[in-house]
This record gives sequence, structure tokens and C-alpha cells, in this order.
Amino acid sequence: MQDRMPTLRQLRYFVALAQCGQYRRAAAQLGLSQPSLSQQIAALETVLGVRLVERGRRGVALTPAGRDALRHAQTVLDDVAQLTGLSNAMAKGLTGTLHLGSTPTIGPYILPRLLQHLHADHPDLKLVARDGPPRDLLEDLLVGVHDMILSQLPVASAETLSVPLYREPLVLAMARDHPLAACDRVAVCDLHGQDVLALGEAYALRAQVARLSAQAGATLRRDYEGTSLDALRQMVAMNMGVTVLPALYVRSEVGAGDADVVIRPFK
Repeated sequence: MQDRMPTLRQLRYFVALAQCGQYRRAAAQLGLSQPSLSQQIAALETVLGVRLVERGRRGVALTPAGRDALRHAQTVLDDVAQLTGLSNAMAKGLTGTLHLGSTPTIGPYILPRLLQHLHADHPDLKLVARDGPPRDLLEDLLVGVHDMILSQLPVASAETLSVPLYREPLVLAMARDHPLAACDRVAVCDLHGQDVLALGEAYALRAQVARLSAQAGATLRRDYEGTSLDALRQMVAMNMGVTVLPALYVRSEVGAGDADVVIRPFK
């Protein structure tokens, strides 16, 4: 195994010589003296252990080994140029591909508002977004499927860094003929005795609704578990119970006036 390796400078000088065909032209292009260029080519030949060029009356000619070496040297220089370009692009702004995981109760309602600004500020960045329950998102984050995830706090892992982004109000949704629909605002105690619908166990929102129901003395129904916020809203519209929805979802999906459910904020 050789102790020495070719330098990028030697490879660049060799490629220039091969392209120019003459030491004089190559040296002028590189801003070197001809003896300096000759020394560098000779050093490269010594490192590789082969003769790369032969001098002739009309310039230099590549040997068979030189032709093979030229192809590899050009590949190395091209790869280095791409790496340098990537480094420069990353220094100027986000680039590459970002894998983002998001819970279905957040991503669809906040990402569309952000993506247009993200693309405007970082046009070379590609975003791959996937929805999933928080527990699945965390597992995928830890094994490298996602670069980051967007989820409700807390995130139960000592191996991740959590950064709070915003606080989101929760609101009460009910059928249009529900008695609480006559109130402008509802208190937690108003839920006493009410049937409350929630998402399945895999979703963080369920734990919040369960705590609220226990505090209010409401009944968290386990025979009707929604698989999405839309499913919860549809069951509530049929007066199967009330539910708690995130404000971003309501703003995005529940129209005013002609909505199938009534939305009321908590006091």
C-alpha cells in the first residue's frame, strides 16, 4: 500500500496539461513556470508509480496509463467541485432534502401556510412531509426516517431536542341543536355529564381530552373513537357527543354560519 496519495493540486495540473497538450500553455494557464509544472507532474508519476506523459516534438502525449489516470482525475475533480458547490449553497441557505414528520392534527392545517414562505426563502430546499401518530413519528425520528417532527408536547424522549413553536387554543364542538350551543363561551364545568368523543389512543390530543373530561366529570366514550378530526366532527354533527378540536383545524375546515357543527371557545 502506498504511503503517499496524489494531491488535488497535482491532479488539477495533470488535467490542465492533458487538455493543453503543451507544458508551456498549461503553465501559462495555471500561472506557473514550466519547471514548476514539470516537477508537479513528475511527483504525481512517482506517487502513482507509472509514466503519465511523454514529451514529443509537438508537445506531450498521454501514455495508456495516463489516459486511464486522466479519466479518474477528472472524476475526482468534478466530485470535489460538486462538494464545494454544495457547501457554498448550504452556507447561503437551506438546501438538499428535509424529511419532516407531522401529526395529522397539526401538519395539514399549518404546513400549507408555511411552505410558500419556506420555498420563497429557500428555493433549493426540498421538503418531504409524512403524517403519522406521535409515537410512530418519534420512532421514525430516532431511526433516521425523519430529520425532524412536528408534534404536540411533551415528547417523551431524552434522545431528542424539543423546541416549542406556539400554543394552540382548544375549542368545543357540538351539534347545532345541542344545549351548549346557546352559550357564547363554555366553562370546563359545563361538560359535566356530557359524552365526549376523542381520537384513538395513539394521538396526543386524546390524552388532553381525557384529562379535561376527568376534570369536568364528563364521560369519555370508548365505543366511538375517531380516526381523524374530520371523523370526530361528523360524529358530533350527528349528536353522538361533543368533542374538543384544535383551533387551527377549525379555522381551516369549519366554515362560519353554515357549518355542520357549532364551535365555542372555553372561558
